[in-house]
Amino acid sequence: MEFDVAIIGAGPAGLTAAIYSTRYGLKTVVFEDPSRISQLAIAPFIENYPGYEGTGLDLISKMKDQANKFGAEHKLEKVEDVGRDGDLFVIKTDSGEYKAKAVIIATGGKHRELGIQGEKEFVGRGVSYCAVCDGFFFRGKKVAVVGGGNTALADAIYLKDLGCDVVVIHRRDKFRADQALQKQFFDRNIPVIWDSVVERIEGKGKVERIIIRNVKTGETKEMEVDGVFIAIGIQPQTEIASKLGVEMDSYGYIKVDKRQATNVDGVFAAGDCCDNPLKQVITACGDGAVAAHSAYEYITNRFGAK
Repeated sequence: MEFDVAIIGAGPAGLTAAIYSTRYGLKTVVFEDPSRISQLAIAPFIENYPGYEGTGLDLISKMKDQANKFGAEHKLEKVEDVGRDGDLFVIKTDSGEYKAKAVIIATGGKHRELGIQGEKEFVGRGVSYCAVCDGFFFRGKKVAVVGGGNTALADAIYLKDLGCDVVVIHRRDKFRADQALQKQFFDRNIPVIWDSVVERIEGKGKVERIIIRNVKTGETKEMEVDGVFIAIGIQPQTEIASKLGVEMDSYGYIKVDKRQATNVDGVFAAGDCCDNPLKQVITACGDGAVAAHSAYEYITNRFGAK
């Protein structure tokens, strides 16, 4: 089970890397952790990816099909450890062991938590991090979306169109989301509670209310809701990188150069797990393409031409 390139992660960065590396003639394997869902897969709509408008799930499905068509092996296995055996990397999963000449880490990120009382207790009972996954269960009900970026507004729009009674709670007095997305949001007359944070989530057996505090006045108030959708950003998933001694910044993002190379020879990284300034589908794909090219050059220089 030896490959030229092992790609850890099957989001847009990992799949683009797989498309490019296979077309370079490299024997490629892509590992997808079945317990993790790509952020792209749960995006309700994509309209800023050139040449495509539609759901994130449809887009990532097309990417998978394309990578498989070019010969990438796709394995639904969780990578548990990565080490070295001489010139080769040893990848251990929950189902087997593999070797590769180069590794591309494209593990993305997971939803950040608020870290407040009631959050963990009510996950699956009114607290959600995925509007697309859970929104259907709240049709006709009152829900709060927490956040002010693209994800929060996209979630609010999706929930509103689904038939939910939506309010957005944001700690600042203006959104960080794209202007085009803000226009869609405001066109739907979705109410916003500005300069405020959720301090507590309460209920008996399920979410019934939230306690909101105004960060400027300190005033608190109670609001009855059936659900709380938390959309405050992504936390990089870089546990595997740390096992390899890959350098990361203070936020846990992998440091890469313009070639998507890490400080460890033969290890490259791409997508939302990296310290890039913009975390979008198109930049993740660009990272993946560059990482695959760099892996090809590394393998050619170190092991000889394919």
